[in-house]
Amino acid sequence: MKKIPRIIVTLLLLSTTSTLALAACDDPPGKGVIWIDCDKQGVDLRGLDLRGATLTRTNFTGADLRDTKLSGAEFNFANLSRAKLENARLNKARFVSANMANATLNGSYLNGAKLDRALLDNAQFKNARMQGASLYQSSLISANLSGADLQGAELAQATLTGANLSAANLSGANLEQAVLEDAVMKESNLQKASLKNANLQFADLSSTDLSMAILVNALLSETNLKGARLDKTQWVDRRRCRVGSIGQCD
Repeated sequence: MKKIPRIIVTLLLLSTTSTLALAACDDPPGKGVIWIDCDKQGVDLRGLDLRGATLTRTNFTGADLRDTKLSGAEFNFANLSRAKLENARLNKARFVSANMANATLNGSYLNGAKLDRALLDNAQFKNARMQGASLYQSSLISANLSGADLQGAELAQATLTGANLSAANLSGANLEQAVLEDAVMKESNLQKASLKNANLQFADLSSTDLSMAILVNALLSETNLKGARLDKTQWVDRRRCRVGSIGQCD
């Protein structure tokens, strides 16, 4: 039997792989579905079960994913701008470097989710569950995280300029070197949070609980601390505030 040249075999394999990759975009939605580099712009997937799906670099601009089960899904480098994700189950989902600008995630479940370096400007996270979520170096300019549960979240070097974090739970969160200039954080819980070297200029921290928080080298120019609890808070100059300190470190 005549031997098939290696170059022809390689081309056949590449053709088959390409065909499979293209066909995958037409696969029906379901658990573990693989949609890579697909165009799902404006798609309606409300309430479906897509747990463990691989959705890398896929375009979900303006898609409707409300109430969808997406725990453990892979959205790295995907485009979810203006997508609707209210009440979606996104626990331990991955959104590394994803574009989620202007997306709505109110009431969504993002516990343990990874959103490092994601673009989240003007995104809506009202009352979202985000315990232990990682948003390292993410951009959250003017994002709304009011009432969100960010207990133990990773927000180091995140940009939260003008963000709304009022009544949010940030206890134990890492906000080191975060930019929180003009952010609204009134009545939020920042117990034991680390704000080392954070920029809090012109931020509103009125009536916040900063008990045992770390503010070493933080920028507090024109920061509103009226009514803020500072029990045992480590102040900018590293001294420990006395128990009962309110509004200023005594």
